[in-house]
Amino acid sequence: MTTVFGRVWARIVSLLPGPADLAEVRRDPRRDLLAGLTVAIVALPLALGFGVSSGLGAAAGLATAVVAGALAAVFGGSSLQVSGPTGAMTVVLVPIVGRYGPTGVLTVGLMAGVMLVGLALLRAGKYMQYVPAPVVEGFTLGIACVIGLQQIPNALGVPKPEGDRVLVVTWRAVEEFAKNPNWTAAGLAVAVAAVMLLGARWRPTVPFSIVAVIAATIVAQLAHLDAAKPIGDLPAGLPVPSLSFLDLGSLGTLLAPAVAVAALAALESLLSASVADGMTVGQRHDPDRELFGQGLANIAAPLFGGVPATGAIARTAVNVRTGASSRLAALTHAAVLAVIVFAAAPVVSKIPLAALAGVLLATAIRMVEVGSLRAMAKATRSDALTLVLTAVATLALDLVYAVIIGLAVAGALALRAVAKQARFDQVPLDRGDHSAEEHALLAEHIVAYRIDGPLFFAAAHRFLLELTEVADVRVVVLRMSRVSTMDATGALVLKDAVAKLHRRGILVLASGIRAGQRQVLASVGALDLLCHDGREYATTPDAIRAARDHLETAGVLPALPDPQPRTSGEETLR
Repeated sequence: MTTVFGRVWARIVSLLPGPADLAEVRRDPRRDLLAGLTVAIVALPLALGFGVSSGLGAAAGLATAVVAGALAAVFGGSSLQVSGPTGAMTVVLVPIVGRYGPTGVLTVGLMAGVMLVGLALLRAGKYMQYVPAPVVEGFTLGIACVIGLQQIPNALGVPKPEGDRVLVVTWRAVEEFAKNPNWTAAGLAVAVAAVMLLGARWRPTVPFSIVAVIAATIVAQLAHLDAAKPIGDLPAGLPVPSLSFLDLGSLGTLLAPAVAVAALAALESLLSASVADGMTVGQRHDPDRELFGQGLANIAAPLFGGVPATGAIARTAVNVRTGASSRLAALTHAAVLAVIVFAAAPVVSKIPLAALAGVLLATAIRMVEVGSLRAMAKATRSDALTLVLTAVATLALDLVYAVIIGLAVAGALALRAVAKQARFDQVPLDRGDHSAEEHALLAEHIVAYRIDGPLFFAAAHRFLLELTEVADVRVVVLRMSRVSTMDATGALVLKDAVAKLHRRGILVLASGIRAGQRQVLASVGALDLLCHDGREYATTPDAIRAARDHLETAGVLPALPDPQPRTSGEETLR
């Protein structure tokens, strides 16, 4: 027990910040402080908007951006990652709020944080690299659609209809707007979105989101636009940390939502960290440490009333583009938002909800990379199908199911492609032209087949059909040195095929069996069938000589007084 505890403790220590992080922070603090201030300006309307969209309110979004943003900055595995509430997480939280209420969301966030720390201790971060690009692109496209649809009620200035399916809620909101149009709210939302989208083309470095929100707020106040409903009162500071929301009896019920939140937090955070690496030279994140930092952030955020957090791709990209070089920038972003919470809560509370909806609509539109989607769709039909199915599943089901479906489809299509590469052919005995040697073997009722590529469950049954159709032969030599992969299914199918040939009086010999293949074949009892008189053959010439000896003994071939000379090409055969 002491040894296990020691290992766990050593693993935790290895995930904590070290002297290298401190040295990095000291490198260029002025640039980092400026980058952090810029990111905070961009993050403020997003934190407010995602907090409102989640159902817990703008204060929850701010608490998440401050608490989770600070802890993930200090303990995370990326020096440039910025964390906080995100649209993808909001998509998952909406149905959880509807079913379990705000306290359920806080409990789910706490449980998800513990799970993320556990994944970090188990070194699970490296498996993110196996998520195919079409799944990520389809996932992002689906999230963008869901985020945009979620903003429709606030953008149209109508009360949010009942329901947890975004398509149903959106349709009901449109129907309500048709009955009682609120052109003020709709106009503000469209104006804010237009300013953000057009401004980004004109001056990409200017944070037009905060400019548009400030302008919309001023217009709403000066023109007394009562139809533009504001955020409402915000607390002038963070609440005292508390576990009063935690109900131990509900942990079992909330386990499935917590797994979904943890999976999404891991996926989005590691994806965002990878994006940050790709935008810089020399930066490489530690995936396990990133999971550890996100875990601590999600454990702490619910204590202050915050929603679950992840790494935020948009804010991280802004952080990189504005010159950040260390985690001080992300920490500064959290500190600036904390100052806003304490000093400017009365002003922030007057921001119209429609303006925040416009910010998130523009954010959803900017998430869709048309060029990347077009390239992915043109790559292969498999990639296009995976992308479309993942996007549709994200929109119709939920994000975790969408990723599972996308991975399953991508895996099935990849296996199908690999299985097609498996070849079972009567190929020349070497690189030279030895058709005469091949015909000589056939005349002796011997045929040599070479198996190229994988012999596993996806290709095994086609192999069985081809192998058992051989005719007019007495010995089959299987040349197995080029089998790249073999699983238990492939070995069982091979055993079945060899047994059927034996029942027809056909001897089967194998050459070039590798060590890893030998273990699989032996485990299912196929190795004994391939080893005539208990012998294995390292090369194909050895197996062919054994085949001839067998046929001479059986009287099929006349016995030769001296060993028959072999061709020079045969001696190098495999």
